[in-house]
Amino acid sequence: MTADTVGGVWTYCVELAHALDAQVHLATMGRPLSDAQRAEAGVFASLHESTFPLEWQDDPWPGVDAAGAWLLELERQLKPDVVHLNGYVHAMLAWSAPVLVVAHSDVVSWFRAVQSVEAPPVWDTYRARVTAGLQAAGAVAAPTAAAAADLVTSYGFSGAVVVPNGRRPELVPPGHKEPIVLAAGRVWDAAKGIDALCRVAPALPGRVLVGGEGQGDLPGVEVLGVLPFPQLAELMGRAAVFAAPARYEPFGLGILEAGLAACALVLGDLPSLREVWADAAVYVTGDRALQAALHELLADPALAAERGTQARQRALGYAPGRTAAGCSALYERLAS
Repeated sequence: MTADTVGGVWTYCVELAHALDAQVHLATMGRPLSDAQRAEAGVFASLHESTFPLEWQDDPWPGVDAAGAWLLELERQLKPDVVHLNGYVHAMLAWSAPVLVVAHSDVVSWFRAVQSVEAPPVWDTYRARVTAGLQAAGAVAAPTAAAAADLVTSYGFSGAVVVPNGRRPELVPPGHKEPIVLAAGRVWDAAKGIDALCRVAPALPGRVLVGGEGQGDLPGVEVLGVLPFPQLAELMGRAAVFAAPARYEPFGLGILEAGLAACALVLGDLPSLREVWADAAVYVTGDRALQAALHELLADPALAAERGTQARQRALGYAPGRTAAGCSALYERLAS
């Protein structure tokens, strides 16, 4: 199994390895593992770490190709029954084992959702290599039907199987709720919509806390930086509301964690998030609607608690065992 160490793919791999009845050998790319990630890595049968660039980074191709040679050598040594790629481009390699690609997100769909434009020509090589990877894979999975539809629109690829992500509920227990709005994510990534929360924060009656990378001085916002997961989980347990007014979010593991912590969820009005959360969240478009929804929940603790209960009940349906069952069915199909 491959993973990058930058975003939610690492969490996905850890949860899946916990739930699978199989030995999982993990090969990582991107930046070195953090101490917290290294502590979680005991769930894997073996860990193979690298700092090769990721396919969605700027001009990564010599490094991506070098990573491909490294991965083929790992396959020769480990002799896996199935290769599980949490990326696209390396599906084109001359693997001996059958290949599953899991589509977590992609640059072309990001541009369409966030910038309302097609990806500029500098991304043509990425588009071509992702398309070739999707076509070369033995099977492709996506965490939502909306994410699978993005593959059709962006790359002309149909046939992805929906396998939702999961998270263990015991990792994010609900606590005593306080009038806090919490958000978590990369502030520099316009897809997350945290910029909108920062704009409305000074007008809200409660505290607004934001954790994640790339933060500066934000009026009305308590900037937390990157937090160890236990500390973030404790804040989710205390926060009455979790805000994720996203412009692009194929699934949202952070939102799932907040739902398990019984936060009332205020989310961007996206097909993928409506698919995951149905009527267990409040959906908003634009700053005015975001401010109104957050103000209403902070001003009415009983309403926030009711919404939090609905979110937790919905979140409990997304267990890692469900992810493992979906992946295992694909593994068995490929191996046969």
